[in-house]
Amino acid sequence: MSDTPMTPPPAPDPVPAADNSAPSTPFSIGEEYGTARKSLPPAGIVAICLAVVVAIAAIYALTHRAHALSSGTIDDVVAVPIPDQNMTMVAINISLQNNEDKPSWIHTIKVDADMNGNKLSDDAVPATDAKRYFEAFPDLKKNALELITAETRMNPGSKLTGTIVVSFPVTGDQFAARKSLTVTVAPYDEVPVVITK
Repeated sequence: MSDTPMTPPPAPDPVPAADNSAPSTPFSIGEEYGTARKSLPPAGIVAICLAVVVAIAAIYALTHRAHALSSGTIDDVVAVPIPDQNMTMVAINISLQNNEDKPSWIHTIKVDADMNGNKLSDDAVPATDAKRYFEAFPDLKKNALELITAETRMNPGSKLTGTIVVSFPVTGDQFAARKSLTVTVAPYDEVPVVITK
């Protein structure tokens, strides 16, 4: 064995230090994700789209709104005051035209009278009651036609003419001085027909 001292291995070359002088790109993940400004379209485009949708919906609603499939007129009104009572019986002749291509049935008939701002309302009496009123007050039926009541059928494309009977808690003179008389005929599953005279 020789007495030569061992020499340590040579030291590795030093790692060069990072060069801090090169430009770096800042990276902020919060800026890229999660802000409405980056993920939503501009407010002006959103407002224009909303205005277009609202305009289309309004036009559709105006052109496709429900309207009465039938029409009608009030042809004659006969009022008979009940003696010694503050009551007037009224027989109203009406004509209804069914403009639909299928039959319909009347659900309700209501009559409103405007007595100088005082609104009075009554439903048409059933046929059995109307016949009794015609017997008790012959003047009531002088112009009467066939009775129209709830459940009366209106054939497709046909005209229905008849009489309805109602009563109002007013004198004959008060009824004669009325401002208007409105008959509302409501068929099943249709828009009511409103007739005013």
